[in-house]
Amino acid sequence: MPSLKEIKNRITSVQSTRKITSAMKMVASSKLHHAQQMIENMLPYESMLEHILKSFLASDVEAKGSITQPRQVRKVALLVFSSNSSLCGGFNANVLKLMQKVIEKYEEQHIDIVVYPIGRKVAEKVQKMGIKSAGNFSQLADKPNSIQCAEIGRQLQSDFDSGLIDKVDMIYHHFKSAGSQILQRKTLLPIDIETAMDYDHERDLKSTIATEKASEYLKKKGQQHEYENKKGTALNDNFIVEPDMQTVLSMLVPRYVNLMLYTALLDSNASEHAARMVAMQTATDNADELLKELNLQYNKSRQQAITNELLDIVGGSVNN
Repeated sequence: MPSLKEIKNRITSVQSTRKITSAMKMVASSKLHHAQQMIENMLPYESMLEHILKSFLASDVEAKGSITQPRQVRKVALLVFSSNSSLCGGFNANVLKLMQKVIEKYEEQHIDIVVYPIGRKVAEKVQKMGIKSAGNFSQLADKPNSIQCAEIGRQLQSDFDSGLIDKVDMIYHHFKSAGSQILQRKTLLPIDIETAMDYDHERDLKSTIATEKASEYLKKKGQQHEYENKKGTALNDNFIVEPDMQTVLSMLVPRYVNLMLYTALLDSNASEHAARMVAMQTATDNADELLKELNLQYNKSRQQAITNELLDIVGGSVNN
């Protein structure tokens, strides 16, 4: 049985750990609120642009062209979003697991892969696996930057148009709420106009509280939308294009690609903070439970020590 000093030292250690986890939870909550505001400010523009482009492409056969037509895949670009730091539950582990599964599937088909690692964790994993990397984009994971996303988007579209790559996939966490982040794989290029255009835009950008009831509600709501998911259809099949179709597409498509990248980055950033907030809250709650048990053990041991001393005193007086 541990001594009173050992139990007291452990209580002190757990209290120090609890202070750290509680502080990290508050920091993550503050960063999550800021990330939610960034998504809220960007989302109306991004969703309307996606709606306009997909409606236009769905309504005009001549407008589709190579940007929407699947081609024989020989080389794939993977954009994988992770974090730079740990202590965020299974956030990074889930991303890396899905990335590895996707890479293995492409390698079985003898398809060349180049990874755009956005986040230090995925960059380290790519280097360890020996997969070709397109560069170092770790700074984006901590500080989302629309300008650098636009540069990556231009590079990807240029490679896609020139035939250097045949498909662009993204792996990231879609932020639905503080208690629900959905890991998903999404095709960026070619543009998929067959999916519903507003399905990915449902987010709870107000609350930073993760509750079981809220998670269950969002899960049921997501299942309902999966059931209602339909092909993208045009709002108007009689577009008047000025000055001409190619000029309009040359403006819309790059903006669409850039905003999809930036949206995925903001989603991943908010999901990281939400996952860390939940993980630190869980750690704090566990520390509280452990402190209760240690305090109870300490009080029992102290009471037992006092009882033993009293018995020794009484036994000594009786013998005398």
